[in-house]
Amino acid sequence: MASVTLRPGRVALADLRAIACRGAKAVLDPACRGPVDAAAAMVEGIVARGDTVYGINTGFGSLARSRISDGQLSRLQTNLVLSHATGLGPLLDDAVVRLVMALKMVGLGAGHSGVRWRVIESLQALLQAEIYPCIPAKGSVGASGDLAPLAHLSCVLIGRGRARHKGGEISGEEALKRAGVPPLTLGPKEGLALLNGTQVSTALALAGLFAIEDAFAAATVSGALATDAVKGSDAPFDPRIHRLRGHAGQKAMAETYRRLLAGSAIRQSHLDCDRVQDPYSLRCQPQVMGACLDQIAHAAGVLEIEAGAVTDNPLLFPTDGDALSGGNFHAEPVALAADALAIAVAEVTSLCERRIALLIDATLSGLPPFLVEESGVNSGFMVAHVTAAALASENKSLAHPASVDSLPTSANQEDHVSMAAFAARRLGEMAANAQGVIAIELLAAAQGMEFHRPLKSSAGLESAMGKIRALVPRLDADRMMAPDMQAIAALIAEGGFHDLVPGLLPSC
Repeated sequence: MASVTLRPGRVALADLRAIACRGAKAVLDPACRGPVDAAAAMVEGIVARGDTVYGINTGFGSLARSRISDGQLSRLQTNLVLSHATGLGPLLDDAVVRLVMALKMVGLGAGHSGVRWRVIESLQALLQAEIYPCIPAKGSVGASGDLAPLAHLSCVLIGRGRARHKGGEISGEEALKRAGVPPLTLGPKEGLALLNGTQVSTALALAGLFAIEDAFAAATVSGALATDAVKGSDAPFDPRIHRLRGHAGQKAMAETYRRLLAGSAIRQSHLDCDRVQDPYSLRCQPQVMGACLDQIAHAAGVLEIEAGAVTDNPLLFPTDGDALSGGNFHAEPVALAADALAIAVAEVTSLCERRIALLIDATLSGLPPFLVEESGVNSGFMVAHVTAAALASENKSLAHPASVDSLPTSANQEDHVSMAAFAARRLGEMAANAQGVIAIELLAAAQGMEFHRPLKSSAGLESAMGKIRALVPRLDADRMMAPDMQAIAALIAEGGFHDLVPGLLPSC
């Protein structure tokens, strides 16, 4: 299995995709040891001098004015971890937890958190052994960091909590034994450094980004396939149109559609037809998908920066000797990026649903009703479209921005929060809905193409047809369609269409 070396401040999206989607092993750059040790020595100095610094020898949140004696500092950190492990709901899946652990290593490895190197080593040992803390999905408001979920991760490091290994659930104590590391006795600042940070929100958003990119690649292909299936025009993709507007995503999508359709004999067969304009779901694909692509690219840039960031509090600057309290734990950038992704994937889903409706409507498509011979006896794609409509509607509701909400916590000390964790978490469900709708469109468009045989489409779209037909045969008469839809949705989730749109998406 491939290994990825992580360096604070510059973590590539492609490496994060490899960790999440392909299980690549993450290793922190050993060059981080020096800065980490320097910050840990600074914490030791603060304690030795008796200086009062938040989170090192004080209480937390609204209890920040409580001074803690030196003899209670380790207990303070352990109590922090245990008291904050209040998450509920289903457990985050292994891919997300891998990302959380990798991102936490990056944040601590920058040398501004004050933890000892052995804290990072313990985290890395669990990750290398494929032992993943059990982290409930719900309980973070995305400010002061993802406190509850990161507390569940941290519990395993001190021999508490639960973890997953090789498909089974084990105790935190057993997890450390299998990883070959002893339980941590937390030093000053270490519990707080582990709990502060946006790593859970960021990991969820990254996982959502990757799944949305997989869906977007497939939706680009399905849109081109549907265009050829209904004998749509490629004239709206002429570069002169898109240069006049200037948006990067729009120009990139127009070029992609031109390339996907180039050389289609089906297109050549109706060059002189009397149709003046296609419906918007065909004609405006560069404008709609291009705008979505721009939002995806922007969100990807935000998340790439956040992945390499230091987001706990207070932050230590050993060179200057300063310990500064700030608010890098506030996950507003992640929340806004996740909301942008949600709106983009809802629009992609909506556009695909409209093209399915077009494909099955004989008066608009010129194809047999519901894309099946002997319609009436056969219902064809009639109710597959109903499923697509249901999923598209769900995505519209889920697209409502989470970041516009805030509820004060910690006795009003934390009086504005980001709701980034939910903003990011719902992306997984939205991407799965989108993949289902796109799978239906791919099947419907492929079915439509069959009615134009023996004419061939372009090389790229014939390749797409081959991918589809390798899993699902043509619909000659009614059958259960759910297995067909599931097979193509799985192909989308595996990134099965990225090769047809190379270089289009940020992490691919």
